[in-house]
Amino acid sequence: MSRPSLEVADILRRHGEAFRRAHAGRLSPGQLKVMSAIEACRTAVMGGHVARCDDCAHLAVAYNSCRNRHCPKCQGAAAQAWLADREADLLPVTYYHVVFTLPAAIGAIAYQNKAVVYDILFKAAAETLLTIAADPKHLGARIGLTSVLHTWGSALTHHPHVHCIVPGGGLSPDGERWIACRKGFFLPVRVLSRLFRRLFLQKLGQAHVAGRLAFFNDLAPLADPDAFKAHLAPPRRAEWVVYAKRPFGGPEAVLAYLARYTHRVAIANSRLISLDDKGVTFRWKDYRARDTATGKEWIKTMTLPAEEFLRRFLLHVLPGGFHRIRHYGLLASGRRAANIARIRGLIGAVEIEATPGSVEEATPAATAEPPCPCCGGRMRIVETFVRGHAPRTWPTFRWRFDTS
Repeated sequence: MSRPSLEVADILRRHGEAFRRAHAGRLSPGQLKVMSAIEACRTAVMGGHVARCDDCAHLAVAYNSCRNRHCPKCQGAAAQAWLADREADLLPVTYYHVVFTLPAAIGAIAYQNKAVVYDILFKAAAETLLTIAADPKHLGARIGLTSVLHTWGSALTHHPHVHCIVPGGGLSPDGERWIACRKGFFLPVRVLSRLFRRLFLQKLGQAHVAGRLAFFNDLAPLADPDAFKAHLAPPRRAEWVVYAKRPFGGPEAVLAYLARYTHRVAIANSRLISLDDKGVTFRWKDYRARDTATGKEWIKTMTLPAEEFLRRFLLHVLPGGFHRIRHYGLLASGRRAANIARIRGLIGAVEIEATPGSVEEATPAATAEPPCPCCGGRMRIVETFVRGHAPRTWPTFRWRFDTS
């Protein structure tokens, strides 16, 4: 795969040290670790290997990846491995996509309390779907779902929300039959929104009473219970954004979506346009402006000073050990295999085989050795070298370094 003309790593290598100095004492250990990992990714700092072509003896040096989950270059292989496990879980039913978003008044609290508030966001969204689906007035079934946390908007602003991928139906309360939802309709969005708001604010209030929330700078007064209650009064009355996207076209479409979204980072290298004295220019979607002919969001360009670009990028570094992909209900890890087998039996499903090319087209085969660029032959690893060392087998002709 060819290397993009500009990468987040390039911006960090040029401006990262100045950013560290300007923000000394205000960057978390996690943010500093992410910066160092991306800067070193696929460079001699990480070590690597030398590969030789069996046919023409062409040599190529490839450096190791940092494998940090916030690195734009390292997520293709991670997504591919994760998808291989998820393929066996797919059911031959319509899948629905529901998004739960936090209002801006909560977003600032979430940023200062990422682990606690993001966890509440996951749990409130999942409990909302499970509760409404179980209600006989709606679906009357036990459902399962996969949730993925995104914390960014297209312009790299802080915008926490979870994407929930849900099979269109569930098991009856006695587990004896499959109950499918109505065609083209999963659950009422207004009902989901109201319950999500109530559950989230209830759980957030409990966290405050338990002393699990911390407040700094402009939010410091919210440590007082009365001030905290007053701060939450407007969002308690507002309508929260919960929306259902168009149903997926089938299991293969679900796989393609998951391949793009499960391991996505705040900005892909492909969206970067240029880095110059004015700053970093990148593409973004303006969700408030749509093309009247196609209905799609306008793709615009934005230029930010390098320091502001890095500040926004680092807003989205997650706490160490925090799981940003979670499964609930029938798809919860401990019971998933048995539940899926049960559902297949009830709806007469056969084992789903991967559609040729479905996963491979969605994510590049980052783990496979590339063919020889000269003759297309097989490249074999002939030497590995550790971090900070140069290879002994240096290419003597037609050599190249693989940093893509």
